[in-house]
Amino acid sequence: MFRGGFAHWAKRWLYLVHRWVGIGACLLFLIWFLSGLVMVYVPFPSLTTTERLAGLPAIDWRAVRIGPAEAVRAAQLSSAPRSLVLERIGDAAVWRVGPQVAISAGTGERLAAFDAAQAARIAAAFGRADIAEVETLERDQWTVAGTFDGHRLLHRVRLAGESRRDLYVSSTTGAVMLDTDARERFWNWIGSVPHWIYPTVLRKDNAAWRQVVMWVSGPCILVALTGIWIGILRTRIGERRFRGGRMTPYHGWMLWHHVAGLVGGLTLTTWIFSGWLSVDPFRWFNGGAGLQASAVAAYAGAGEVPAMDPAALESAAGVGARRVELYWAAGRPWLNVERPDGTTVLDARTLQPVALERAVLVAAAAKLMPGQAVAAVDTLTAPDAYWYEVAALPRLPVMRVRFDDPAATWVHLDPATGRLLGSVDRRGRAYRWFYDLLHKWDLSVLTLNRPVWDGLLWVLSLVGIVTSASGVWIGWLRLRGRRHSSHAVSVSPPRGWRAPQ
Repeated sequence: MFRGGFAHWAKRWLYLVHRWVGIGACLLFLIWFLSGLVMVYVPFPSLTTTERLAGLPAIDWRAVRIGPAEAVRAAQLSSAPRSLVLERIGDAAVWRVGPQVAISAGTGERLAAFDAAQAARIAAAFGRADIAEVETLERDQWTVAGTFDGHRLLHRVRLAGESRRDLYVSSTTGAVMLDTDARERFWNWIGSVPHWIYPTVLRKDNAAWRQVVMWVSGPCILVALTGIWIGILRTRIGERRFRGGRMTPYHGWMLWHHVAGLVGGLTLTTWIFSGWLSVDPFRWFNGGAGLQASAVAAYAGAGEVPAMDPAALESAAGVGARRVELYWAAGRPWLNVERPDGTTVLDARTLQPVALERAVLVAAAAKLMPGQAVAAVDTLTAPDAYWYEVAALPRLPVMRVRFDDPAATWVHLDPATGRLLGSVDRRGRAYRWFYDLLHKWDLSVLTLNRPVWDGLLWVLSLVGIVTSASGVWIGWLRLRGRRHSSHAVSVSPPRGWRAPQ
């Protein structure tokens, strides 16, 4: 069936696949390595908590005439909201009831939409700058994610100034959703956008984008694996070496490609494989049921809104409050007050600080997994492999409640407020290793020591850049009909190799 036997046939196709598919794959590798280094220093645009708090004006309590209970009645929702937020929007104060309903805190009127002129005033107050231009849009390169769907149309407001800062204002709630500046946008065009294959025309269709990532990354894994195999086949370490006692038969660009591929081939393969896993192909890591919405609602215990008039609320919030949030967790209402000098958490019924007892919190946590026993409870005072942030300390202390369910679910809670911070099951913990670690090298021992983490990423990336750049050049020469450079020995497969007919 196979001339020369199956082994000979397999080797023939090994070289062919690596040679021809590798031309395009090495170009992608080069783009991914270079853009990945950019992403280490300039992440995709977002509105951080610090930026949001810095931009929000202090609440003008003279404009607050209704309390949270009246705001909920005015919203006329079919079910109790999980949270209410009071903020100053331009010259007015607004209650946001749930994620997408805005109620005037002065009149109790439901605000149906915010137009471009209102967005301009909101952005001017938030950015403390004059307005250069306003554009209303469905989406653009920086707002393609589904998190913006409930706020479209969006108003993009360009602030005056050299930084060319843009603020994106929700047309449904008037909230500032995102900020970007010229520097951030420039670096992301050569960072996150090519790295994630993220052009707007593709990313706006999440299903299509996911398929493209899967089927572009998949062949690249094959190229990396065949490259490692060929690299090993063409290396002689023992007595039977190549002419001149060399371990490799190559010179010039082929030598660079061979050596760099051997040194960094495994890292290259794990990076491409973990990048492929970023879209969770075949839903390998998302098969668990997770926390049910009804269980999360039962844990929160949202019910009747505590009665509090604006004067009492102002007294509790204190001078300079930028944001006041009423929410439910662990079966009781809480008040979270954000000011430039810090955050205060109060019992919403008494407006006094309160300590939540551990036993009470564990009992409430049991509602998150009905019918499942609590296997263990840990209090984390330092980050570990499953509770961490890249290059920063996560919120601490944190309570981890482990359940004895088939998926071995863990939930993380804030012991000071009872707030649910997240959950992860056995598949999620596996994903943490197969994707996060292999792709980001994000162990806290590395990321909290930035020179060490940066150095490791640069060394590994530079080896990958040499491998891919040399592969691109060799491929370019071959496409032009030049089999190898004048400084290289033959790059043909081993003796006896025959091209398929």
